[in-house]
Amino acid sequence: MTSLVQRSSGLVQRRTEASRCAADKERPSGEEDEEPRRGDEHDVDDTGDSKETRLTLMEEVLLLGLKDREGYTSFWNDCISSGLRGCMLIELALRGRLQLEACGMRRKSLLARKVICKSDAQTGDVLLDEALKHIKDTQPPETVQSWIELLSGETWNPLKLHYQLRNVRERLAKNLVEKGVLTTEKQNFLLFDMTTHPLTNNNIKQRLIKRVQEAVLDRWVNDAQRMDKRLLALIFLAHSSDVLENAFAPLLDDQYDLAMKRVRQLMELEPEGESVKTNANELLWAVVAAFTK
Repeated sequence: MTSLVQRSSGLVQRRTEASRCAADKERPSGEEDEEPRRGDEHDVDDTGDSKETRLTLMEEVLLLGLKDREGYTSFWNDCISSGLRGCMLIELALRGRLQLEACGMRRKSLLARKVICKSDAQTGDVLLDEALKHIKDTQPPETVQSWIELLSGETWNPLKLHYQLRNVRERLAKNLVEKGVLTTEKQNFLLFDMTTHPLTNNNIKQRLIKRVQEAVLDRWVNDAQRMDKRLLALIFLAHSSDVLENAFAPLLDDQYDLAMKRVRQLMELEPEGESVKTNANELLWAVVAAFTK
């Protein structure tokens, strides 16, 4: 479906260029082009989503884990909480807010290096800004593994419990409601009522699933460094959050086997080696190391 959209958008673009050229020929040579080009009017990403429906890594992982009709994640999934905290660290790194400390002469391992605040400029996302403030204000700095545990509340130190980000899934679901992806309902579970968030915009979720599927099937490049960093992070974190198979459920058996084989290839990569390659994001690979160690 995505390829059809891209193909049709390509035809529109070619027609637009042709008509623009014809208009330029008719216009006097001294007259400037006063109309903005169509591509400048709306900033649209490669999935066809506008800025209003662009999702963070946390929202994408949660969306993959949510049951469409029921509107909640599996009660048996105890991995998604730490996975969402890993998403936050990578999201902040991809936005230029966080980085790892310099490795030094003796070259510390990824998991031994501290997380440093590179910029404290707000992101506009409440959860990301809350996590960024914790990291910025903490001295001495902590490692990636420590931050995943602290932000999840998995610490035995009562003095560090204030680092825990609370109600993360519910807050992310409300973000998705505001973006028109989910809706809000109340469901009765015999002994208690629970707020749920069923899917209301299936197109956005299907585009997300299609991107994940194509990354390991039709658009497989067999080189992590050539993959889009955000998409690579999504695959790693969806796997760590135990929601990746939800994206592969609609596939035929042969496609499913091939997709899982290529995911295993990614999981078997050595983060230390990948992090020193050209244009690699060290913090991304540090988070991968924390979940695959």
